[in-house]
Amino acid sequence: MSNHLAQSQHWLKALNESASQLADDQHAKFMEVCGTHTMAAFRCGLHSLTPDNVTLLSGPGCPVCVTAQGDIDQIIKLAEIDGATICTYGDMIRVPGQSSSLERARSEGADVRVVYSTMDAVKLAQKHPEKQVVFAAVGFETTAPATAAAIKLAAKLKLENFTVLASHKWVMPAMMALLASGDIDIDGFLLPGHVSVIIGTEAFRPIVDQYNLPCVVSGFEDFQMTQGLARLTQQVVAGKAELVNDYPQVVKPGGNPTALALLDEIYDTCDASWRGLGVIPGSGMMLKSEFDQFNAAKRFNLDFIDTPEPAGCLCGDVIKGMATPAQCKLFGKACTPINPIGPCMVSSEGTCQAWFKYNRIAKPQLQEVPA
Repeated sequence: MSNHLAQSQHWLKALNESASQLADDQHAKFMEVCGTHTMAAFRCGLHSLTPDNVTLLSGPGCPVCVTAQGDIDQIIKLAEIDGATICTYGDMIRVPGQSSSLERARSEGADVRVVYSTMDAVKLAQKHPEKQVVFAAVGFETTAPATAAAIKLAAKLKLENFTVLASHKWVMPAMMALLASGDIDIDGFLLPGHVSVIIGTEAFRPIVDQYNLPCVVSGFEDFQMTQGLARLTQQVVAGKAELVNDYPQVVKPGGNPTALALLDEIYDTCDASWRGLGVIPGSGMMLKSEFDQFNAAKRFNLDFIDTPEPAGCLCGDVIKGMATPAQCKLFGKACTPINPIGPCMVSSEGTCQAWFKYNRIAKPQLQEVPA
């Protein structure tokens, strides 16, 4: 038996044993706050293996999904400016705005390009000084340092045709806002592995101290996520609330000091608008004033666009753990990966796309074979 399989079986057994110790009327609900966890859990069938009295909910962990509708429309508006070349990550291309998308804008002649690194955008600006290259940046603490590094390099190179439209966000303020709202009833968090690499485990301490909720940092393999759920359930059974790091290979208590220093050098903390959560104080990152020449919003005089979310779309509730995709009347009908209505169906880390790929078909029922 492989070590991977042995660990999976060990932690699945531990999860079932701890779940069996919950009170008869007790149902433990845990939330993952990472889009990679969301997709990994469905891909490996974790939901079908968990005990009936343990549920894993999806939270605001998909960076594309939590980007406010107004921010999406602002990016699309920027793509429609003559002479602008928009660079962004692939998931952003098909996210629908109020009346268009970057994909549609590109089909109508806009210069929109998918890049795999922020440095690709910098190189494009170097190679084509006649173009105004704009990097549309979304993401949490995981991708924000790469954007910051690109801005720092552009400053060093004195590039006059490179700017960034930044929609980066801090995870913790959103988690605290979600808890403070009282809209969700959960018993603990499966903490994001990637974000934790940057900000460290201790950044999540206020959740344990203020809300008395168990928190476990987990990796992304099936046995690692099962281990995280087992440890969370064990804490609930024991009546404890502890901050546990089950991903010590890459996650440290204080995070990555180099990355954190880079964020502090390039960004100021600001209020930011989140899909489904509204404006959350201190949850956004804006370029410091000394980097105004690289701020696309200022260079192109972009105003904030207050756009309502698509009618009937439950993405806002899905990312808060208040609804499942199956509860949305659009899911799998009007809204599909080919014709997405909301970002949760577009993003490779979106809960709706995960459900569409792995959870649309009812579990097969075993039937007796006639003698």
